Amino acid sequence: MALKDPRGNLLGTDEPAARDAVERALWRMMSFYDTPLADLDRAAQADPQWSLPHVMKAGFLLSLTEPSLRGQARQHLQHAESLLQHAPDAFARERAHCEATRRVLDGRWLDACTLWDAWLLEHPRDALALQWAHLWDFYRGDAAHLRARPARALPEWDEADALFAHVLALHAFGLEECNLHAQAEATGRRALALDAGSPWAIHAVAHVMEMQGRFDDGAAWLRQQQRAWAEGNGYACHLWWHLALFRLEGLDEAGVLRLVDAHLAGDALQVTLQRVDAAAMLWRLHLLGLDVRTRAAALVAQWDLADDSAGYYAFNDVHALLAMLAADDGARAEHWVARCAAHALEAGAAARSNHAMAGEVGAPLMRALLAFARGDAAAAVQGLYDVRTRAQRFGGSHAQRDLVDQTLLAAAAADARNSSTGHAASRAIGRAVLNERRAPKPATPLTRHWAARLGVVLP
Repeated sequence: MALKDPRGNLLGTDEPAARDAVERALWRMMSFYDTPLADLDRAAQADPQWSLPHVMKAGFLLSLTEPSLRGQARQHLQHAESLLQHAPDAFARERAHCEATRRVLDGRWLDACTLWDAWLLEHPRDALALQWAHLWDFYRGDAAHLRARPARALPEWDEADALFAHVLALHAFGLEECNLHAQAEATGRRALALDAGSPWAIHAVAHVMEMQGRFDDGAAWLRQQQRAWAEGNGYACHLWWHLALFRLEGLDEAGVLRLVDAHLAGDALQVTLQRVDAAAMLWRLHLLGLDVRTRAAALVAQWDLADDSAGYYAFNDVHALLAMLAADDGARAEHWVARCAAHALEAGAAARSNHAMAGEVGAPLMRALLAFARGDAAAAVQGLYDVRTRAQRFGGSHAQRDLVDQTLLAAAAADARNSSTGHAASRAIGRAVLNERRAPKPATPLTRHWAARLGVVLP
């Protein structure tokens, strides 16, 4: 007889050991405590005919957004599909997840989220569907679904469920990305009251503080929660990045460099998602005038940036470019942009989510960044200003995409210092972006820095 998981979802196995190992793997996926691969191996050993452990392996590998892992993910998914060919109707859940994961592998991320969404309407307590749809909503910059999908499911959950706090944390982050800051902070704190070891909830509250310019509160918040996230957690690198971001907002450049060297460099960077954080922080320091060329060159050297890895995910591609530019490697940067454009727009790419991301945001943003690096500040200002309102479409969070505005302010300041009267437009754009920036947050030291560079007097 097929078993059920703790939330009543029917499973395609009758082996309790397999069920328990998959549940443990699911907890790891939602809490980020170690990877789920060993648990999934145990599940597959306990029931070699159960497809779900192989689907979960494929999905986990794909969630790392590493082009080099697609081959392994494909093998796991193909094995799951072969097991499902003659499986009974009771395997409906496995088929649903397998089909959605196949869409992810094929680059059809929106289609995958649509499939998970349809499944969740009938099965709102399927935590795996919630977790994976949330990740690929995030990678696509779909803030509306980041908020709405957990909101639709939460009333069907039991607060006593071991995963309930993690679903609350998903909702908290979605609320923050929809600029519902007070609700997001309250929801994140509620999740932590239920489970103090929920890094995604810690992360959601940190995002609220970032968006509100509460950089001292944010640094204190992460330090207070540090025991829950700094050791043995896959999200540690990103939360160190958030701590550095708070230091940067207060213009504590020395403090930022200490965090970069200790937690955003070398062996601390194991996957591209972590290297993205390192590149983003080095680029922000570069914009402030710090010489980070040696650090950026070391980052580029450890990144898998072979030509065939270009054009897989525009968000990652842009951050790789930032590392090259911060390293002052213009020739490699130019080549990288060309390869990204060629691969993202090659034959058959139109069906993939990255095709739209690259065309609408990635390619124009890269061109503007190259212009900035070449010293053509006026072209950089116009390119960055044109792309900033649609930058959400290539994924990431508000805090991550803020590097577009940071670069725009730097380019506007550089162009405004030009003696030609024709560059008054850049100063006007810079002033407008500063005004917009001050609406949700006070004039922090970082904001005042850019105001001074632009010759704008703030109250």
